[in-house]
Amino acid sequence: MTLTVVPVIALMALWTFAMVSVTGDLRALIRVQGVYESFGTPVDTAVGQIQIERRISAQYLGAGRKQSPVAVAALTAQQRSTDRAVRAMREAIGNQERRGDLSDRQRQSLDAMAGAVDGLEDLRDKVMARTISWDEAVEAYTAMVEPTFDVQSTLTALQAGQLAREAQVVVELVRVREFVSHEDALVAGARAAGELSDRQYDTLTATIEDRRVFHRTYVADLPDDSRQLFTDFEQSTEYRSLTAGEDALLRAGASGAGSAMAADSWRSTTDRAVKRYMLLCTRSALNTADRGRAFAYREMVKAAVVGVVGLIAVGLSIRFSVVAGRRISRRLEELRDAAELLATRQLPEVMERLGAGEEVDAAAAAPPLDFSDESHGIDEIGQVGEALNTARLAAVEAAVKQATLRRGVFAVLLNIARRNQALVHRQSKLVDTLERRTSDPDTLEDLFRIDHLTTRMRRHAEGLIILSGATPGRRWRKPVPVVDIVAAAVGEIEDYTRVVVPPMPSVGISAEAVADVVHLVAELVENAAVFSPPHTQVTMRTGQARNGFVLEIDDRGLGMDAEELEQAHGTLARPRDFDPAQDERLGLYVVGVLAERHGIGVTLTRSPYGGTTAVVLLPHTILAPVDQPPAAEPEQRPRPVRPVPAARALEAVPPVHDRVAEEPPPAPSDGTGPPVHGLPTRVRQASLAAPLRDAPATEPAGSEREVSAEEMRSIFGAFQRGLDRGRKGDTVGSESAGSAPRPRTTDEGTADDG
Repeated sequence: MTLTVVPVIALMALWTFAMVSVTGDLRALIRVQGVYESFGTPVDTAVGQIQIERRISAQYLGAGRKQSPVAVAALTAQQRSTDRAVRAMREAIGNQERRGDLSDRQRQSLDAMAGAVDGLEDLRDKVMARTISWDEAVEAYTAMVEPTFDVQSTLTALQAGQLAREAQVVVELVRVREFVSHEDALVAGARAAGELSDRQYDTLTATIEDRRVFHRTYVADLPDDSRQLFTDFEQSTEYRSLTAGEDALLRAGASGAGSAMAADSWRSTTDRAVKRYMLLCTRSALNTADRGRAFAYREMVKAAVVGVVGLIAVGLSIRFSVVAGRRISRRLEELRDAAELLATRQLPEVMERLGAGEEVDAAAAAPPLDFSDESHGIDEIGQVGEALNTARLAAVEAAVKQATLRRGVFAVLLNIARRNQALVHRQSKLVDTLERRTSDPDTLEDLFRIDHLTTRMRRHAEGLIILSGATPGRRWRKPVPVVDIVAAAVGEIEDYTRVVVPPMPSVGISAEAVADVVHLVAELVENAAVFSPPHTQVTMRTGQARNGFVLEIDDRGLGMDAEELEQAHGTLARPRDFDPAQDERLGLYVVGVLAERHGIGVTLTRSPYGGTTAVVLLPHTILAPVDQPPAAEPEQRPRPVRPVPAARALEAVPPVHDRVAEEPPPAPSDGTGPPVHGLPTRVRQASLAAPLRDAPATEPAGSEREVSAEEMRSIFGAFQRGLDRGRKGDTVGSESAGSAPRPRTTDEGTADDG
């Protein structure tokens, strides 16, 4: 919608600006008469009173010290009249409500007029103190009324054309009235002084000539109705008396100007002429204002018609823009919806189907969509739609190819993992055979190390199988206690001696989840050991919860910051997003896959020891009851795990055949920890004759003694020799080093495994 709204707003703004601009001048023409009556009339009245005061002041100064009290009273009375007129003018100029109708230029001229009369009091003081000559006073008063012409010009100013010319002519004729008043003031001063100086006479003659020139020049430029007013005035007695008096003054010269005309006749002539000029100028200005107002009304009508037509055009443009905008918006929304559908549904569905192993036809999964316009065919939007169709098809094809490539990679990984698993299983059987054949303590120690490495190799091979989407082959038919699960998991890591396993309740894991839970716990324990200092311990805590059984694994490493924890939880929550290129988190991907498979909750948090705590919640769906062991004194404190026998105890049938192991009968506890139930367990010296068993060391009650490597070698060496003699029926003292090993049981696998 922005594509249509913006042009519509711009068009409306342009239309509004044009209408305001056109009608602004017309509205100003309509307001000319009202503005002149509000401001021009008070200014004219004040100027008229100042002109009278100018004449009386000139007469007062020209008479000198011989002035009569009557003349002083007349001057004082006129000053009061002038003050009233000036005060009314100031009030009109300061009317803020009416000043809003004025332009900046008009307000400026009115303020200049108000500022000019500010010097009136100083001038009066000079006049009354007779510190100024009469001709200087006349010039000062003349300068004071000079701004009135600018006021008249701005108040009646029009933009251009004949009306503007008429307004300017009326302003110039206002000057004629000032010339007559100026003449009167000069003559009054000369009559009071008795004579005129040459400079004063030159001023008088120049004023007379200016009055005549302005009258002849500007009356001819007036329109007919206003010119007729001045023509009638020229034929009147007042104008002829004024002209005759001016001629007499010009003939009398400087010495006789003061007595050229009688005082009463000249004053009455000039007073009538000034008033008549004021009326004529006002009437001419009003005539011009009437013509301007009529012109403005006509133009307003035209502007209204043009505005209505323009508004109709704007409305049609808006309608067209809205219709076109909706059509474009609808098509763009279709493009957006198609792109969103591709990103949020089609590609994820395709990836899900590909992940499930289905065959996906790219053309059927992303059929082409029609984005053409019914009226215009394939335009720019249609071309974008075709490009989107191409992109959709390419994206689906790329997803299919990527899934095929991933399946190939996973197939290769699975093949390699299966082969490694078979080889590891054969290696485990071979190591077990060598252990039975060997009685040398050093050799047995090396074989035990190889056996431990083999267990770890098997876990890594199973990790690849899990990441490839398959399931390792180890299976059990009965539940296994959690303590055995944890012991086996600890036995599959390198730093098993650093892991402290606490006493655990009698809780079992269902047979189908045993292998996966062992693997999951082993990955978490190995992470805790690898990412913590080698001198620290990895501790565990267990407990029952409402939703299952909780196992907590604490390390004392550097821990993980908030961003790393978020990334790790993302890996655990989305294990199917496994990328073979991200090899630094393979363990977390394996944990995520196993947890998702059985509904196990795995959460990583900050450890109180400064490292990381992995919280594993085993749900009730994989928990199962186990056979209760014989009563024994419970262990009161956590102890380090000796994992080799426990790790070997959880070995099952070879994964490549996916057979179910035969569970041996429950073992008797060796007194060093909780017994292992349901699984084959090697117990130290349990199969040796009493004379061959090591004598117990003298230790404090309740303490625990670690078995050294040498003792372990001697124990298993004696055990192996006893088995060999038993198979051959030899006595205790006989021994045959070359005897063949016994065949393996179901728990140990068969020679053709793998």
